[in-house]
Amino acid sequence: MLPRLPRDEGGPVFAEPWQAQAFALAVKLSEHGHFTWKEWTTALADALKVAAIRGEPDDGSRYYEYWLAALERLVAAKGLSDPAAMLARKEAWAEAYRHTPHGKPVELPSKREESCSNKKSL
Repeated sequence: MLPRLPRDEGGPVFAEPWQAQAFALAVKLSEHGHFTWKEWTTALADALKVAAIRGEPDDGSRYYEYWLAALERLVAAKGLSDPAAMLARKEAWAEAYRHTPHGKPVELPSKREESCSNKKSL
């Protein structure tokens, strides 16, 4: 059985902003017809089964990690993005937060800034 979605009087509560964003993205992609909700629930169930097979705890603490993993797999399977592009974006975010001073917002460089930076390093 899945853990219940935490709620307060205003609706769902998420521990981190990225969890709310992943939740909203799955809902919007389904609403826009990129996949059915049945396809989504199957993908999430598969991700949870894989975690259980690996012996990961079923305490709800990593629920949105599995949600995100299922979303990434479904997005790739539907051709909405490819795994290499998603990995490159994750690496860009990791690089950005490693170089962001504490307390400052993490920002990715624009494609134009990336291009200029890459040319300087050549």
